[in-house]
This record gives sequence, C-alpha cells and structure tokens, in this order.
Amino acid sequence: MEDIYLVCAPGLERLLAAEARDAGLAVRAEEPGGVSVQGTLADVARANIVLRTASRVLVRVAQFRATAFHELERSARAIPWDRWTGPTPVRVRATCRKSKLYHSDAVAERVLAAIERRTGATTAPKSAPDAGDGESDEGVGAQLVVVRLLHDRCTISVDSSGELLHRRGYRHAIAKAPIRETIAAAMLLAAEWTGRTPLVDPLCGAGTIPIEGALIARRIAPGAARAQSGEFAFARWPELHEGDLTRELARAREHELPRAHAPILGSDRDAGAIEAAVANATRAGVADDISFTKRALSAIEPPAEAGLLATNPPYGVRASTGADVRNLYAQLGKVAAAVLPEWRIGVLSPHRALDAQLQLPLRRALELSNGGIRVHYLLGTVPDHNQ
Repeated sequence: MEDIYLVCAPGLERLLAAEARDAGLAVRAEEPGGVSVQGTLADVARANIVLRTASRVLVRVAQFRATAFHELERSARAIPWDRWTGPTPVRVRATCRKSKLYHSDAVAERVLAAIERRTGATTAPKSAPDAGDGESDEGVGAQLVVVRLLHDRCTISVDSSGELLHRRGYRHAIAKAPIRETIAAAMLLAAEWTGRTPLVDPLCGAGTIPIEGALIARRIAPGAARAQSGEFAFARWPELHEGDLTRELARAREHELPRAHAPILGSDRDAGAIEAAVANATRAGVADDISFTKRALSAIEPPAEAGLLATNPPYGVRASTGADVRNLYAQLGKVAAAVLPEWRIGVLSPHRALDAQLQLPLRRALELSNGGIRVHYLLGTVPDHNQ
C-alpha cells in the first residue's frame, strides 16, 4: 500500500476529502493544503482521473529525520528510486522551513545526486521554487520529486500527475477574471449541486463554471482525456501495471451520461468571452449541454425551475474601492432578488464591502485564493418576498 497525498488549494481540503471518500479512496486525514490517503497504484490512477478539486497527486516514498547533509544523502540513497523513475529526466523541488538544513537548492542537489547514483537518471532543467501549495507547473515532462523539510523532518514524494490537474485540456481561450477549473468545481460541490437542477452563470467569462457544471452533470471524469492520451506522470512509472490505468479509465467512463438533465446557462455582455466559452465547451465535449448567450446581467432569463446561480464576478486587488465593481455586486444582488426567488446563489467575493452590496442572506462557505487574491465563497438562498 502507498502513502498518497492529494494536494489542493488551501481551503478546499474538506471538499477534496469528501470527493476522495465518494471515489472509494481510503482517506486517513485532512491536512493543511491536502488530504492523505492510503492505497495502491490503481488508487493513484483513480485519484488523478476522477477528483475535481485536487491540484496534483503525490506518493510519499520516505520520511526521516535529517539535521545534516550526510543523513539526508544516506536516507535518500536508500529509497528504491527505480520504482518511480523511468527513462524520463528527473527534477527535484525542495522547501525547507524551521530546519537545520535550510538551503533548499543544496537539499535538492543532494537528493538528485542520490537518484542519479542509484538509477542513472538525467537531470531536468531547474524548476521555479514551490510556493508551498504544489502550484508550479514548470518543467512538465520530467519526473518531479518533492522534498519537504519541516522541523528537521524530511518528507520525500514523487508526483504522479505531471501537469497540474486543473489543466483539463479544454481551456485554450480565456477571458477577464479567469477562474481555475478546480475552484469552479469546488463552488458547485460546496453548493451540493449535482446537475439535477438548472445552473446559471450570468457573468460567465470563458465559461469555466458552466463547463465544470456540465462535466459534473454528465458525470464525466475531469482527467479522462488525459488518461486516454497517457499524459499523467504515473503512466511512465516502471512499476505501474498498464491494466490499472485501463481499468480505472473504463470504470470512470461507465458512469458517464449522454446529456445533462437540467438546463445550464452561461451569459456575458462581452461577445469575445462568449466566443471563448463556446470554443472551450466544444473542446470539453459538452457544448450541446450549455446555452451561452451574449447578454447583460440585468437581462438574464433563468429557467422556471429553481436551481443554482454560481458566478465569479470580475474584481481586482483594489476591488473594494472600485465604484464599478461595487455597482456590479449591487446589481447582481438586485437581479437575483427580482428574478431568482428561492434559488441557491454562490458568489466569489474578495471583500466584505462587496458582500454587503449583494444585500442577500449569504454565509461564507469557503476561504481560498483565486489568482493570488484572497477570496471567500458566499452561499445562500434568495428569499421569496412574495410569500
């Protein structure tokens, strides 16, 4: 059995743990920035294929105490690297905090030397330093090894994902205020939306929220396309049984539905954004499940059946002081109150001042970062003032 670590954006741990349990993975604990799981290499494949809120999937290959370089080198050489490193180059990313070994580049060099000595693996170009959340994609194509030193305790992991998992492969075109696919999926999962009721995004930009909604509604695994083309890093591991990947992909695809059960609507006043959204939905294979229209926020025409409005309004670092942004949030609240009684509503907001502009009874369901800006996800139900 492997010690598996599912990395996510801080704030999504609870949702990721629930996803992992639903996928049949043996969750051990939620940790800051991820979820620890115990399982097989088949479970590693499953996690990469089906999880919507994970950023990457790591396998922890060793944990030991290291206060000197000779201790680090000795323990690193003892790891059976030939299980994880095939013919591809290897790159090592290290972070050191509150430890006697504090020079991350020197730590990475020692671990890479241990790998080369045992396997003869070549060195990949140096990657950008990790911000601590697994959110660097530089050097994709090489086998990534992640080294963490905290309080002199060293944890070494191998990355099974390759490119970050929010890269589903469909979003070539982007618009203003883009949102990562993992966060868009989290917004829907946090609202417990399953695709059985309508979904509306009146500020859809390049369509990420409606597209993630269509994937959920049709039960399409977010990593299925990448698994089919063998793009995951674990597909190159010498120890992987080819049948594991084939079975997990087939298992995911047997649950797919031919169409979404309820309407999914995306609109935006920017014609270029709508063109991008349609192109992205086409690449995702869900264009027929979503109706995208160029339309002002005030002109939205929701289905008669109550559902979920989920949106990521445009905002900037100084959004709380921008009159245009405040007016947009105020208008969103007024439109929801006027035409969406008894609908669920989920809105990303970077500031309490904008929360107040909505004038709706919403609670903070998530605290996270979007595009480097700290935001919170507001959830609630629009009151019906006619009752």
